[in-house]
Amino acid sequence: MTGPISFIFGRWKSQILYTGAKSGIFDYLTTNPVDIHHIAQDLNLNEIMAYRILRAISTLGYAKEENDGRRFSITSLGEILKKDHPQTLQGVLLLEEGPEHYQIWKHLPRMIKDGQQNAFSSEYGMDLFEYASKNSEYSKIFNDAMSSYSAMHTTMVLEALNNYDFTNISSLCEIGGGQGHLSSHLHSKYDHLNGTILELEPVVRNQENSWPSKMGLQDRCKYIKGNMFDQVPSADLYMMKMILHDWSDKECIQILVNIHKAAPDKARIFIVEHIVPEPSQPHFFEIVRYTYDVRYYR
Repeated sequence: MTGPISFIFGRWKSQILYTGAKSGIFDYLTTNPVDIHHIAQDLNLNEIMAYRILRAISTLGYAKEENDGRRFSITSLGEILKKDHPQTLQGVLLLEEGPEHYQIWKHLPRMIKDGQQNAFSSEYGMDLFEYASKNSEYSKIFNDAMSSYSAMHTTMVLEALNNYDFTNISSLCEIGGGQGHLSSHLHSKYDHLNGTILELEPVVRNQENSWPSKMGLQDRCKYIKGNMFDQVPSADLYMMKMILHDWSDKECIQILVNIHKAAPDKARIFIVEHIVPEPSQPHFFEIVRYTYDVRYYR
């Protein structure tokens, strides 16, 4: 399919991959071809429908169908959708193509008219973070997706900051740091840093599987319960990764004002966001680092 048709039916492709991840196909397949009968039996799938979805996955390049029409194996693309792959995108796929996020797209035409960026709350009667605190299955998928994003972002941020002088920075505060992937890797690389991750109460309450815990950095990278719209702790360096794009200009200004109030002189803010490219240049994963002197906000 080419032209408009490829876009009209584009969601079919992502839903095929979603079904492959949700049904366990990607985690099951290896580079050794397996007969469709065993795949269906082991994953408790209907054999005819399992063949159809595997054939569809194969046409997209994420699996390989053998010439006998019976056996399937994983490809290098499919490996990335395994949950144990170092750069796994399974969490991202399950979140973005899952029922919660799939449903909210229907609000886009209305949002374009009224300017209200409230698709999630319109659909579920609460914002995403409150919904996650009340839905453990969604919360796990959301956290897995954020860790997948963070694995990519952290690599890019560390590369961007490779020549930055951290000598005079002793305290780091990551605002909305989630599972702490970026903060932990910065603390691991710069062992003189001590810092905090400002997060909402549900995240702070469930930090056993956070990256500071996984990397043994709990003493130097601690969670603080709070809300960035109320106040933030004092620090030499503030980091916000993929935060500001979620909020309106007015709300972003409030966050920055709160940082200004708490920050000492010569403190810095590193903002990590996707950037808008030149006209007619679509892309998604380009990361840019902006370094601001907070004194500019006085």
